[in-house]
Amino acid sequence: MKAFKYIGKENYELTTEEIPKIKTENDVIVKITIASICTSDIHIIKGKVPRAKEGIILGHEGVGIVTEIGKNIKKLKINDHVTINCITFCGECYYCKKGYINNCEKGGWEIGCRINGTLSEYVRIPYGDYSLNKIPNNIKDIDALLVGDVLSSGYFGCDLCNVKENDIVAIIGAGPVGICSMLCCKMRNAKIISIDIKDECLEFAKKNNYADYYFNPNKCDIVKCVLDVSNGRGADCVIEDAGGENTFEMAWKIARANAIVALVGMYEKDQIFPLPQMYGKNLVFKTGGVDAVHCDELLNMIQENKISTNQLITHTMPLSKCKDAFELFRNKNEFCIKIAITVD
Repeated sequence: MKAFKYIGKENYELTTEEIPKIKTENDVIVKITIASICTSDIHIIKGKVPRAKEGIILGHEGVGIVTEIGKNIKKLKINDHVTINCITFCGECYYCKKGYINNCEKGGWEIGCRINGTLSEYVRIPYGDYSLNKIPNNIKDIDALLVGDVLSSGYFGCDLCNVKENDIVAIIGAGPVGICSMLCCKMRNAKIISIDIKDECLEFAKKNNYADYYFNPNKCDIVKCVLDVSNGRGADCVIEDAGGENTFEMAWKIARANAIVALVGMYEKDQIFPLPQMYGKNLVFKTGGVDAVHCDELLNMIQENKISTNQLITHTMPLSKCKDAFELFRNKNEFCIKIAITVD
């Protein structure tokens, strides 16, 4: 089969690999129909994810058809259409039973990081009864593509902040996860401030009416702008989806006293936590990785037309052009939010 492999830092190629086989009784083999590239994949190829293994097939977002199941699989059958959770989890350990699947004692972020991923014709999914979600018949593959990671990550930020109706929510980053956070907060009737250093991302968000206010912090005093639209207090909630050079500092500075700050973005460097400056603000910080435990709920929302991520797919390319797709997604030589990778 064709697969897109991480060979080592700044070294990645389309290769030919063996079709995966069942290894344990909890495994499921999925024939990929459509996958996508995530910013986390870029972190890996830049050598910024120490736990990532060289020689693995990249990708942790995908949709496909079940072709083989292990003996312990109870919830799925051959030919089921499924969306793939970016997190593999056993469903039985201490953390899984608490709903903290990202911290599963037997799983976690494995696919496309420590075991072979979804940018291939087939993928083996451990703990398939939990790590895969069956797609309702009236949902197309493209509709469900982002459920297992990007949409779950956006929802996770909204959930961490306990966003309520009329809350003023500042979302840092208008990329895929940031937009998904906006979509989820919008469902809760919050007022949304979109913040990004790229005007084209803000224009895309504005064009699609994802937020109520749009600010580029390189072109304004971002603290003042947030204060001006929040009755002089600051944001009730801040969702930091960018993981940029100074976005952590921005997040706590634009938050009002007693706000919740959710840190969902993946940082490449250590961040400074200036407690003396924060002291009087009484802030609550919550951090990700994503606990993508709400995939069935999100699929129901898509089925009921409450949410759609299709507008985020700005490009579609075949698996044979995956290297070109990575270069486009990484370098943004043209405007790009998400790239769908099709597998024939």
